[in-house]
Amino acid sequence: MSALSAGRKAERRLGLLLCLPAILVMAAVAGWPIVYSVWLSLRRYDLKFPDRTEFVGLDNYVTVLSSPYWWNALWITVVITVVSVAVELVLGMALALVMHRTLVGRGIVRTSTLIPYGIVTVVAAFSWRYAWTPGTGYLAELAGGDPVLTEKVPAILTVILAEIWKTTPFMALLLMAGLALVPEDLLKAAAVDGASAWQRFTRIIVPVMKPAILVALLFRTLDAFRIFDNLFVLTAGSQGTSSVSMVTYNNLIKGLNLGIGSTMSVLIFLAVALIAFVFIKLFGTSAPGSDSEGRR
Repeated sequence: MSALSAGRKAERRLGLLLCLPAILVMAAVAGWPIVYSVWLSLRRYDLKFPDRTEFVGLDNYVTVLSSPYWWNALWITVVITVVSVAVELVLGMALALVMHRTLVGRGIVRTSTLIPYGIVTVVAAFSWRYAWTPGTGYLAELAGGDPVLTEKVPAILTVILAEIWKTTPFMALLLMAGLALVPEDLLKAAAVDGASAWQRFTRIIVPVMKPAILVALLFRTLDAFRIFDNLFVLTAGSQGTSSVSMVTYNNLIKGLNLGIGSTMSVLIFLAVALIAFVFIKLFGTSAPGSDSEGRR
């Protein structure tokens, strides 16, 4: 027993030594910027007034959290994230089932489905912008020639539509990998026992696919919460359509206010960490590598 324990300790030490280079690299490229951003967020640091730099504690957080612009941007970000990810999950599952079950022309079907995800986001956003521009865009003509991108609600809906069109194939790709884990024998046995297609989907396919669904939802939620490209190209944040990333960009890069911009960056980081924590807790027993009690 003692020899086994010694072996496990040796394996742990070997594992730590093997992970050490990756830990050091992550600390250098990810850990240090986070620590430096937290430090800047506690200071008044505006590059337009470099002589007025000083430590102000949590004053920057009070300024940001009491600003209606920040809360409006957070609300817009949450709406885009929730709606786009929910629609992408449904469409992605449908696409994954189609691609998984297609018998004829499977390669063509999968390739044509994944084309939107292969297009650079900025290029796709410009195509949507020109399509919705009155006088030149075919979608604008179909909508009656109204300037969709200059009004808040239609502009947000257009951004959500562009997000869904661009990243649904990514969701489908991850879910299709999960479908490969579903045992065909189990599905055939359930069909012989009289289970309907819906019962086989909800009681066999979805439970087996939970790890893949967790990964797909987590990746897309974090990605959607940091939305910037589509909004920057389609609306430039006009009519109150800025996301938290755009507000941070306006303060940090355009406004040269490192203190306020870093504060917003830290708040986004905390929000992203909270989202990841909630997803892991909700799908704890389904996370890859977890046992039946959610331990990893």
